[in-house]
Parts: sequence; C-alpha cells; structure tokens
Amino acid sequence: MRRRIPAWLVEPLVILVAGVDIVYSLYSGNEHYDIVWAVVGVAALTLRRRWPWIAFLPTLPGALVLGQSAASLIALYTVANTTRRRGWLGAAVLVLGLCYIWPVPLDDTEYLTDSLTVVTFVYSLALAAAPAFLGQLVQTKRDLSDRLDEITEAREHERLLITQTALAAERAQLAREMHDVVSHQVSLIAVRAAAWQVSTGDPESKEAAATIRQLSTRTLDELRHMVSVLRAAGSKPTELTPQPGVDDLEQLVASSAIDATLSAEPLPDVDAAVERAIYRTVQEALTNVRKHAPGATATVRVFTEGDTIEVSVTNTAATRAVVALPSAEQGLLGLRQRAELLDGSLDYGPTDAGGWTLRLRLPGHGWQAGR
Repeated sequence: MRRRIPAWLVEPLVILVAGVDIVYSLYSGNEHYDIVWAVVGVAALTLRRRWPWIAFLPTLPGALVLGQSAASLIALYTVANTTRRRGWLGAAVLVLGLCYIWPVPLDDTEYLTDSLTVVTFVYSLALAAAPAFLGQLVQTKRDLSDRLDEITEAREHERLLITQTALAAERAQLAREMHDVVSHQVSLIAVRAAAWQVSTGDPESKEAAATIRQLSTRTLDELRHMVSVLRAAGSKPTELTPQPGVDDLEQLVASSAIDATLSAEPLPDVDAAVERAIYRTVQEALTNVRKHAPGATATVRVFTEGDTIEVSVTNTAATRAVVALPSAEQGLLGLRQRAELLDGSLDYGPTDAGGWTLRLRLPGHGWQAGR
C-alpha cells in the first residue's frame, strides 16, 4: 500500500522547493531586485489551495525576470488540478511559455525568425505545458475515483435490494407454508379436541380436551400474528399485537395441563423484552415437562436476588412412560440466545431426584429505575 505525504507537510515542502530555486537563481548571477519578484511569487504559493488563479498571477513576474521558475510551475499545476476551463488553462500555458523566453527584441526581425528562437519557445512551451498536463491528469484520476466510488455505492445498493427481494420472497413462501400447512393442522386439532370435549362423559377426558382446544386456539392466534408479520416484510412497520408477559404467567401455568405451582414476586417496571423472555422461558420449560416427564409436578419461581431477576422451573421425575414426540431441539437454544441478547444467562440440567431444572438470570438494569 502506497503511503501519501501528510497534508500538513505538503505546503512546507512546496515553499522549500520554491525557496531553493530562488537561492539557486541568486547564486547564478541574477540581480537582487529580480529576486524580489521571485520572493513575491513564492509567497503567493500560500494562496494556491484556496485561490489558484490569484496565486498563479504573482509568479509570472518572477518567471519573466529569472526564466524557468519553480513557483510558477507549482502554481500552474495547482490551477490545472482545479480548473475546468481548458481554454483559460491553455492561455496560462502560453503566457508562461512567453515569460520563459522574454525579453524578445521586437525591433530585431531577424531574431524573431531565427530558428533558435523558435526552438527555444517550443521547449519553453513544453516546459510550461508539463505541469498543466500533470494537473489535468491528477484531476481526471480524482474524477474517475469519485465515479468508481459512486458506481460501487450503486452496486452495493443494488445488491442490498436484491437481497431484500430474495428475503421477502422467502418470508412470503414461509408465510404461505405456515398458513396452508401448520395452521390447517392446528385447526384440525382444535376442532377434534372440541368434538372430543362435547362427546366424552369422562371428566378427566373432558378437561384434557378443553386444554388441548385452548392451547390449539392460542397457537392459531400466534401463528396468524407470525404470518401477518412475515407477509408485511418490506412494507412499513406494522403494529404488533400485545405480547404475553409476567402478568400472564398464572394463566400459562393453569392451562399447562401439568400439576404446577407458581411463586412470582412482583417486579417493578420490567422492560417488555424482559417480560417476554420470562414468559417464553416458563412456556418452553413447561412444554418440555409435558413432553419429557409425563406425570411430573413442576414448580415455577420468579424472584429477584440483588440486582438480578431469576426464573426457575423445576420438575420431578416422570411417573408415566415417555411418548416420543418430534422435536426440532431448538427451544433451549432459542431461550439461551434470547437471554444473551439481554446480557443474561440460561442454565439447565438434571436434579439429584431424577427431575430437571432450568434457571434464567437477567440483569436488572432495565427495572432499577422503578424500584
């Protein structure tokens, strides 16, 4: 990677080069009053960044009396690097070239037509044109670089749009699958559970059917909400339906079809994200108890310890045979990720009595202000 000279060092270097040129001219036998014009030209270089043309004009007398002048070449380069007027730039090159061969004895027609004079003028013009071409080259390079940046930015934007379009298509397809397959099957479960509840005479069966119907109906509501969110991808943000929180834990435990007890301390001013994390943790834990520990009892505790909110769900060992059910094995992973997003932690494992315990810990930075 090429290293550029720091901007703060460029101007002193430019002045130094032009100053060395003056010293060289002084020792080359030029008159001291000629050096004054050269010093004026060097001083004018301090204005070249802001006013290139104004900086260029004071360098012409120095070029006129001394011949080739570093100050005039530097000033002309700056003009060429900034101007868009090619005609004015050509005129500046011509004037500087004439200054380099001045004075011309206008009354000496033989001198004007001398081939050496013509060659000298051509070389002087070439010398004056060199910084102009270099400045225009740097300007063109800068323009091309800016254009490439614009093209790169446009391509990045286009790539982002393509990605968003692909994601929107995938979300729409996922929404269709959830609506056409999952929602349909859950609806059948709810209908069959309702029919079972009406037809059975066994109180325990009737209660189980009611629980299944209630859970199926709630699942359908959540599925419909998820489908609406997926289908709204790429449009304006939609208002989300109220999400369950700590106040809904009692109903969740009561409808879990598990012999479970709830002990929940009041939590002051808990963030909505914290409430959802607590609710989803208890919901997933109770679901796992139903799936993996039939007949077990469970204890749900929500409490504070110092500046930490803790949620624990502990169940006893299963009392009935475990029925194998399909599982994506993503529930606990999702809970742990949700906890980590809130700077918390999730631990789980077997108990000494053969049961299972799950513990969620969340920092209290979101609720300390309301205590």
